[in-house]
Amino acid sequence: MKGDVYHILNRGVEKRKIFLNEKDYFRFVYCLYDFNNKNTTSFSYWNRRKYSDYSAIGWPNKNKDDNKLVDVLCWCLMPNHYHILVQEKLDGGAGIFSKKLSGAYTQYFNLKNKRSGVLFQGKSKIIQIKRDDHFMYLPYYIFSNPIKLIEKDWKEKGVKNLEKVRKFLENYKWSSYLDVVGKNNFPFIINSKSFIDLFGLNKRQFQKSFIEWSFGHRMAE
Repeated sequence: MKGDVYHILNRGVEKRKIFLNEKDYFRFVYCLYDFNNKNTTSFSYWNRRKYSDYSAIGWPNKNKDDNKLVDVLCWCLMPNHYHILVQEKLDGGAGIFSKKLSGAYTQYFNLKNKRSGVLFQGKSKIIQIKRDDHFMYLPYYIFSNPIKLIEKDWKEKGVKNLEKVRKFLENYKWSSYLDVVGKNNFPFIINSKSFIDLFGLNKRQFQKSFIEWSFGHRMAE
Protein backbone atom coordinates (compact mmCIF):
# COMPACT_ATOMS: atom_id res chain seq x y z
CA MET A 1 0.00 0.00 0.00
CA LYS A 2 1.04 3.61 -0.49
CA GLY A 3 3.62 4.54 2.15
CA ASP A 4 4.71 0.95 2.84
CA VAL A 5 8.41 0.11 2.61
CA TYR A 6 9.71 -2.94 0.70
CA HIS A 7 13.04 -4.67 0.17
CA ILE A 8 13.34 -5.88 -3.43
CA LEU A 9 16.11 -8.35 -4.24
CA ASN A 10 17.04 -10.98 -6.78
CA ARG A 11 20.11 -12.82 -8.06
CA GLY A 12 21.19 -14.42 -11.30
CA VAL A 13 19.91 -17.89 -12.08
CA GLU A 14 22.36 -20.49 -10.74
CA LYS A 15 24.08 -17.51 -9.06
CA ARG A 16 25.50 -16.43 -12.42
CA LYS A 17 26.76 -12.90 -12.96
CA ILE A 18 24.10 -10.50 -14.19
CA PHE A 19 26.56 -7.63 -14.72
CA LEU A 20 29.48 -8.52 -16.99
CA ASN A 21 30.94 -5.06 -17.53
CA GLU A 22 30.43 -1.38 -16.77
CA LYS A 23 27.85 -0.94 -19.53
CA ASP A 24 25.63 -3.54 -17.86
CA TYR A 25 25.77 -1.70 -14.55
CA PHE A 26 24.95 1.59 -16.25
CA ARG A 27 22.04 -0.04 -18.05
CA PHE A 28 20.52 -1.35 -14.83
CA VAL A 29 20.93 2.03 -13.13
CA TYR A 30 19.16 3.60 -16.10
CA CYS A 31 16.37 1.05 -15.66
CA LEU A 32 16.02 2.11 -12.02
CA TYR A 33 15.23 5.57 -13.31
CA ASP A 34 13.38 4.80 -16.53
CA PHE A 35 10.92 2.19 -15.25
CA ASN A 36 9.99 3.97 -12.04
CA ASN A 37 7.12 5.51 -13.95
CA LYS A 38 3.57 4.27 -14.18
CA ASN A 39 3.44 5.28 -17.86
CA THR A 40 6.54 3.33 -18.96
CA THR A 41 6.29 -0.35 -19.95
CA SER A 42 9.12 -2.84 -20.12
CA PHE A 43 8.45 -3.24 -23.84
CA SER A 44 9.64 0.31 -24.38
CA TYR A 45 13.15 -1.08 -24.03
CA TRP A 46 13.04 -2.02 -27.71
CA ASN A 47 12.80 1.67 -28.55
CA ARG A 48 15.94 2.30 -26.49
CA ARG A 49 18.14 -0.56 -27.70
CA LYS A 50 20.11 1.68 -30.09
CA TYR A 51 21.92 3.03 -27.01
CA SER A 52 24.90 0.86 -26.21
CA ASP A 53 26.51 3.06 -23.57
CA TYR A 54 24.23 4.75 -21.09
CA SER A 55 27.18 6.49 -19.48
CA ALA A 56 27.64 8.59 -22.60
CA ILE A 57 24.16 9.69 -23.64
CA GLY A 58 23.29 11.75 -20.61
CA TRP A 59 20.18 11.28 -18.49
CA PRO A 60 16.68 12.48 -19.32
CA ASN A 61 14.72 15.02 -17.33
CA LYS A 62 13.74 13.76 -13.89
CA ASN A 63 10.51 11.77 -13.72
CA LYS A 64 7.59 13.82 -12.52
CA ASP A 65 6.95 12.92 -8.92
CA ASP A 66 3.26 12.13 -9.50
CA ASN A 67 4.18 9.52 -12.14
CA LYS A 68 6.53 7.52 -9.92
CA LEU A 69 5.60 4.05 -8.73
CA VAL A 70 7.93 4.19 -5.72
CA ASP A 71 10.43 6.37 -3.94
CA VAL A 72 13.75 4.53 -4.17
CA LEU A 73 15.37 4.94 -0.75
CA CYS A 74 18.61 3.08 -1.38
CA TRP A 75 20.09 0.45 -3.69
CA CYS A 76 23.20 -1.60 -4.36
CA LEU A 77 24.31 -3.69 -7.32
CA MET A 78 26.63 -6.67 -6.98
CA PRO A 79 28.03 -8.86 -9.79
CA ASN A 80 25.33 -11.51 -9.39
CA HIS A 81 22.54 -9.82 -7.44
CA TYR A 82 20.94 -6.55 -6.39
CA HIS A 83 19.15 -4.93 -3.46
CA ILE A 84 16.65 -2.06 -3.62
CA LEU A 85 14.76 -0.46 -0.73
CA VAL A 86 11.62 1.40 -1.82
CA GLN A 87 8.57 3.15 -0.41
CA GLU A 88 5.38 2.81 -2.44
CA LYS A 89 3.84 5.93 -3.92
CA LEU A 90 0.78 4.03 -5.08
CA ASP A 91 -0.76 0.71 -4.07
CA GLY A 92 1.14 -2.20 -5.62
CA GLY A 93 3.87 0.08 -6.92
CA ALA A 94 6.73 -2.08 -5.63
CA GLY A 95 5.51 -5.16 -7.50
CA ILE A 96 4.91 -3.27 -10.75
CA PHE A 97 8.31 -1.60 -10.53
CA SER A 98 10.10 -4.89 -9.81
CA LYS A 99 8.41 -6.71 -12.70
CA LYS A 100 9.21 -3.98 -15.23
CA LEU A 101 12.78 -3.65 -13.99
CA SER A 102 13.65 -7.35 -14.22
CA GLY A 103 11.81 -7.81 -17.50
CA ALA A 104 13.49 -4.88 -19.22
CA TYR A 105 16.97 -5.73 -17.99
CA THR A 106 16.57 -9.38 -19.03
CA GLN A 107 15.58 -8.26 -22.54
CA TYR A 108 18.66 -6.04 -22.69
CA PHE A 109 21.03 -8.71 -21.33
CA ASN A 110 19.73 -11.47 -23.60
CA LEU A 111 19.87 -9.35 -26.73
CA LYS A 112 23.35 -8.07 -25.93
CA ASN A 113 24.73 -11.53 -25.18
CA LYS A 114 22.78 -13.45 -27.83
CA ARG A 115 21.08 -15.68 -25.31
CA SER A 116 17.50 -16.57 -24.39
CA GLY A 117 15.63 -17.69 -21.31
CA VAL A 118 15.50 -16.52 -17.74
CA LEU A 119 18.26 -14.41 -16.24
CA PHE A 120 17.08 -14.15 -12.65
CA GLN A 121 16.44 -16.81 -10.06
CA GLY A 122 12.65 -16.76 -10.23
CA LYS A 123 10.50 -13.79 -9.32
CA SER A 124 12.13 -11.03 -7.33
CA LYS A 125 11.60 -11.19 -3.59
CA ILE A 126 9.52 -8.25 -2.42
CA ILE A 127 9.64 -8.18 1.37
CA GLN A 128 7.48 -5.72 3.26
CA ILE A 129 9.34 -4.06 6.12
CA LYS A 130 7.00 -4.09 9.10
CA ARG A 131 9.39 -3.63 12.04
CA ASP A 132 11.42 -0.55 12.86
CA ASP A 133 14.46 -2.63 13.82
CA HIS A 134 14.36 -4.37 10.42
CA PHE A 135 14.25 -1.03 8.62
CA MET A 136 17.08 0.38 10.72
CA TYR A 137 19.26 -2.62 9.87
CA LEU A 138 18.59 -2.88 6.12
CA PRO A 139 20.44 0.18 4.77
CA TYR A 140 23.57 -0.88 6.68
CA TYR A 141 23.26 -4.39 5.29
CA ILE A 142 22.64 -3.18 1.73
CA PHE A 143 25.50 -0.68 1.70
CA SER A 144 28.00 -3.10 3.23
CA ASN A 145 27.47 -5.73 0.49
CA PRO A 146 30.38 -4.51 -1.70
CA ILE A 147 32.90 -5.16 1.09
CA LYS A 148 32.74 -8.83 0.08
CA LEU A 149 34.39 -7.92 -3.21
CA ILE A 150 37.67 -7.08 -1.47
CA GLU A 151 37.39 -8.93 1.87
CA LYS A 152 35.25 -12.03 1.34
CA ASP A 153 35.11 -13.18 4.97
CA TRP A 154 34.90 -9.76 6.67
CA LYS A 155 31.68 -10.59 8.52
CA GLU A 156 33.19 -13.69 10.11
CA LYS A 157 36.73 -12.44 10.73
CA GLY A 158 36.33 -8.66 10.74
CA VAL A 159 37.80 -6.05 8.44
CA LYS A 160 41.55 -6.52 7.96
CA ASN A 161 42.29 -3.13 6.41
CA LEU A 162 39.82 -0.49 7.56
CA GLU A 163 41.22 2.37 5.51
CA LYS A 164 41.24 0.28 2.33
CA VAL A 165 37.61 -0.71 2.83
CA ARG A 166 36.49 2.82 3.61
CA LYS A 167 38.14 4.15 0.45
CA PHE A 168 36.66 1.30 -1.58
CA LEU A 169 33.11 2.07 -0.41
CA GLU A 170 33.61 5.78 -1.04
CA ASN A 171 34.53 4.96 -4.65
CA TYR A 172 32.05 2.16 -5.30
CA LYS A 173 29.84 3.57 -8.05
CA TRP A 174 27.11 0.93 -8.11
CA SER A 175 25.35 1.90 -4.90
CA SER A 176 23.43 4.89 -3.58
CA TYR A 177 25.69 5.13 -0.52
CA LEU A 178 27.52 8.13 -2.00
CA ASP A 179 24.24 9.93 -2.71
CA VAL A 180 22.93 9.27 0.80
CA VAL A 181 26.03 10.76 2.41
CA GLY A 182 26.00 13.79 0.13
CA LYS A 183 28.47 12.85 -2.63
CA ASN A 184 26.50 12.94 -5.85
CA ASN A 185 26.69 9.78 -7.90
CA PHE A 186 23.23 9.11 -9.35
CA PRO A 187 21.24 11.54 -7.18
CA PHE A 188 18.12 11.47 -9.37
CA ILE A 189 17.51 7.77 -8.65
CA ILE A 190 16.81 8.04 -4.93
CA ASN A 191 14.70 10.23 -2.69
CA SER A 192 17.44 11.06 -0.19
CA LYS A 193 15.15 13.34 1.83
CA SER A 194 12.66 10.52 2.41
CA PHE A 195 15.52 8.20 3.36
CA ILE A 196 16.96 10.64 5.89
CA ASP A 197 13.52 11.49 7.29
CA LEU A 198 12.58 7.82 7.72
CA PHE A 199 15.95 6.86 9.12
CA GLY A 200 16.06 9.80 11.54
CA LEU A 201 19.71 10.77 10.93
CA ASN A 202 21.27 13.50 8.84
CA LYS A 203 23.83 12.59 6.17
CA ARG A 204 26.89 12.97 8.36
CA GLN A 205 25.29 11.08 11.25
CA PHE A 206 24.28 8.25 8.94
CA GLN A 207 27.78 7.94 7.52
CA LYS A 208 29.28 7.82 10.99
CA SER A 209 26.69 5.30 12.17
CA PHE A 210 27.28 3.09 9.13
CA ILE A 211 31.02 3.00 9.68
CA GLU A 212 30.56 2.14 13.35
CA TRP A 213 28.04 -0.60 12.54
CA SER A 214 30.16 -2.11 9.77
CA PHE A 215 33.57 -1.93 11.37
CA GLY A 216 33.09 -1.30 15.07
CA HIS A 217 35.21 1.78 14.53
CA ARG A 218 34.37 5.27 15.81
CA MET A 219 35.06 8.09 13.39
CA ALA A 220 36.85 11.20 14.61
CA GLU A 221 34.58 14.07 15.54
